[in-house]
Amino acid sequence: MVIFKPFPGYRPVLKDGESIDDRISPPYDVISPEELRKLQSRPGNVTRITLRSVDGNYHEARKELDSWISEGLLQRDDDCFYLYEQAFKVSEKEYLRSGIVGVLKTEPYSEGNIIPHEETFPKVKEDRLKLLRDTETHCESIFGISEGLDEELQRDIAAVAEPVYETVDNNGVTHRLSLIRDDGVKKRIEDALRTQRILIADGHHRFETACSYGEENPDKESKQYVLATLVASNDPGLVVWPTHRLIRCRDFQEEPFISSLNEELETIECDGIKDMEYQMSQGADIGIILRSGRTFVAYVPEEDDPLRSLDTYVAQERIMNGILGRDNIDVDYEASLKKAEERMKTEDYDLAIVFNPPRMEKIWSVSLQGKRMPKKSTYFFPKIWSGFVYYRMD
Repeated sequence: MVIFKPFPGYRPVLKDGESIDDRISPPYDVISPEELRKLQSRPGNVTRITLRSVDGNYHEARKELDSWISEGLLQRDDDCFYLYEQAFKVSEKEYLRSGIVGVLKTEPYSEGNIIPHEETFPKVKEDRLKLLRDTETHCESIFGISEGLDEELQRDIAAVAEPVYETVDNNGVTHRLSLIRDDGVKKRIEDALRTQRILIADGHHRFETACSYGEENPDKESKQYVLATLVASNDPGLVVWPTHRLIRCRDFQEEPFISSLNEELETIECDGIKDMEYQMSQGADIGIILRSGRTFVAYVPEEDDPLRSLDTYVAQERIMNGILGRDNIDVDYEASLKKAEERMKTEDYDLAIVFNPPRMEKIWSVSLQGKRMPKKSTYFFPKIWSGFVYYRMD
């Protein structure tokens, strides 16, 4: 059973001349060092909490967060859900994605109600656990995908929603947050989600960290929950991009690599990147860009196991771990193919592995079998931004 509840969130109180932009940020793991310096120069910005580790702890971040509350920079709402809408364009097509923000009760994946789809990095979870221990606050929401709400309930949510913030980020995404305080609508949301399953889209590290934190505090009910934004699986604004791999390989030799690639997979050499993109649009599964400029596509054989016929899994196991050697490579990630092309020209990568956008049905298929896609297999756009609302557990 899924328990997803309204909660007494803490929200920014904007002073004269201040914008909600001063308080919010992208999630902690996609912020560049330059962007972080700019964000942390703003008093009250959420990154001053989420990314303010000192000697491996967040004691100073906790003091600052407490001061924000005592000085009135954050205000506490009564129990409510929040409607979080993001309007954006991709290739000139307009989208609107709507999510409900609440608190989701944590539980082991083995229960089968909350389902992961990607592997995680242990070191990241260690840091996020220190943040929770020291601040006793969820400052950032995980992103979950539910089976959805009926049309009547969606209309009623829109009718009772009370707008509080709206802003446009540097990518042209409009963010809107509204309060949902109507008791009847809140109960219907809880009831509708109780029998559904939730797929974690973004925030695996934060969810697993929240589970560990709850286990450390078994007698504290409020610490058994994580801040979550749930979007319906049929939401027209649910856009998933691939995450491409940029690889440096020690002692890389192009011709032996091409020969091994041809032996491992069915491949075709392309006439440049545009031709590679065309071949992938026509059914090729994986694209390869070499430092020399040569390009290839590869086809993934179909297998009964959905994971073994997944493009990112095949690239990881057959190309990265197999041909190149797991201990012989360094890997960076890039969601934009255009940026991946640029980085291949300006940085010292030996090759790029590119993918088609993941399909939601494939993600569900792999996940429902209890298996996980390789790390960074998906990039849900746009990201769920942080700092609109906080969940205090103390």
